[in-house]
Amino acid sequence: MNHDTIFSKIITHKIPADIVYQDKYITAFKDIMPKAPVHILIVPNIIIPTVNDVKMCHEPILGKLFTVAAKIAKQHGIHENGYRLIINCNHHAGQEIFHFHMHLLGGKYLGPLIE
Repeated sequence: MNHDTIFSKIITHKIPADIVYQDKYITAFKDIMPKAPVHILIVPNIIIPTVNDVKMCHEPILGKLFTVAAKIAKQHGIHENGYRLIINCNHHAGQEIFHFHMHLLGGKYLGPLIE
C-alpha cells in the first residue's frame, strides 16, 4: 500500500472493527455510524483512492466486491427484500475516506434516496 487510510488499518487489524468478511482481496465490516439496520462497508485490500483512479488491472478485484456484497446480503437475510449498494466518488458525492469502498445498506425500506 502506498499510504495508510483508516480502512487499510482495519484491513491489517491495526485498529478494531466488526469484520464480517475478509479474504486476500476484500474486507467487509460494519459501519460505525449505520444509516440502515444493515450497513456494511466493502473495500478492496489495496488502496484505490476514488473511482477515478480505477484501472483495468483492478477489474477482477472490483468485480469481487459485488459477489461479496451478494454473499453478505444473503447472510444478513436482506437479499430477498432488497438492498442498496452505494459507491461515492469525491467530495460532492460525499466521499469522506479516499479508499474506494462500497456501502451495502438494507434491512428496511430505503425509499428512492438515502437521507
